[in-house]
Amino acid sequence: MATRIPTTPKTPPAQKPGRDDGDSVVLERRPLKTAPPQMYQVVMLNDDFTPMEFVIVVIQEFFSKDRETATQIMLKIHLDGRGICGVYSRDMAATKVNQVMEAAHQAGHPLQCVSEPIE
Repeated sequence: MATRIPTTPKTPPAQKPGRDDGDSVVLERRPLKTAPPQMYQVVMLNDDFTPMEFVIVVIQEFFSKDRETATQIMLKIHLDGRGICGVYSRDMAATKVNQVMEAAHQAGHPLQCVSEPIE
């Protein structure tokens, strides 16, 4: 078996910059700044059939709230008809909504949860 030494690719010769006659235009490089992602709030809606204790447990489990905070959110949902459980990116908010809806469905409760963009 014959082996050859690999050849290195040839680089083109460097060119000297042309003379500047004063009419040249230089563009400045500006760093691109990306906008922060659109945030979404996860909102639970009130109904007359889902037990308050179930809502508290769901808020604690899926939104990592302590019992006191979960109770305050549940009371806001009960009194105002809706309550914000958390603010997330679009994909995280959709995941939270799906988790809450699946847990409510498995428990046989009509609890509704939606995500809304923050303006």
